[in-house]
Parts: sequence; structure tokens; C-alpha cells
Amino acid sequence: MAEREILPFGDPVLRKKAKPVEQLTPKMLRILDDLVDTLYAEDGRAGLAAPQIGVLRRMVVMDCGEGLVELINPVILESSGEQTGPEACLSYPGYAGIVKRADYVKVKTLTRTGESVVIEGHGYLARCIQHEIDHLDGVLFIDRIVDGQFYDELTKQKADLLRVLKLTQK
Repeated sequence: MAEREILPFGDPVLRKKAKPVEQLTPKMLRILDDLVDTLYAEDGRAGLAAPQIGVLRRMVVMDCGEGLVELINPVILESSGEQTGPEACLSYPGYAGIVKRADYVKVKTLTRTGESVVIEGHGYLARCIQHEIDHLDGVLFIDRIVDGQFYDELTKQKADLLRVLKLTQK
């Protein structure tokens, strides 16, 4: 188990679609453990997807305040409602934006033991789930920003979204 480097915006891997995990081999479980170690390496981190550490597999780890959640090959089965609020990303350190998401999601996923389970999320957890699953499809939160509302987290000053988008084109 080890902390991994998080790929920054502009890295082309972030725009690629991750492949399903075919078997939960020791190698896949080590990657999942590395994701957990990387997530918890610094306080305040809510979620991390495998592509963010350069691994194009459909795996996510999250802790949105209620403990660790691991998603392997997650599929959103249902979503409803709407929420609009601030979002940030470990691949875009120092920046945030206002994003519209569903307020509720139901997700089918595998556990690290290979068991198929259904997880439901409301509010912040639903937002985290959608954000991380987007990473698995090469979609970044900046693609979903409402009305260009992208800003520097420290100064709260509006940032140049167009410049950032040019660095991260598909």
C-alpha cells in the first residue's frame, strides 16, 4: 500500500474512459488500497478515482464524512432531484466551481470481496458519487460548471475557466 501522485489537470489520462475491473486480483486490490492511502494522506479529501492516479480502471474511494465507501464498476441505476453547489477536485488544486447535480442517486457496485451491492446517496454523498463516476468516464467537474462560475478557492476571485478548459480538452 502506498500514497500515489494525483494527476493534475491537463494530463490526458484524466480524459480517458476507464475499463471495467474484470477480476478482483491482488493487483486490483493493491490499487484500491493505494487509492485509500492517497485519499487519507491529507485531511479534507472526499473522493478519488483510479484515473486520477493514472490507473484506467473503474474504481473509486470516497469518504464524505460517513466513513470509507469503495466503488468497483459502479453504475448509476437511478437519480432524481437537483442540487447546485460548490465542487472542487484533487486534480484541480486550489480551484472550485458551481456545479448542478442530482440530489439522489442509486448505484450498483461491487465490493472488494466481489459482492454486488446497491448504495443510495443523498445530498453531499450523491454529489461525491456523481463526481467520481464522472472521472471514470473522462468527464471533469469543469465540464459541468454552471454559468462559468469557476473560482480560486483561496481568494474567491473568479478564475479564467476558458484558459483551464483549453488545457484539458478531450
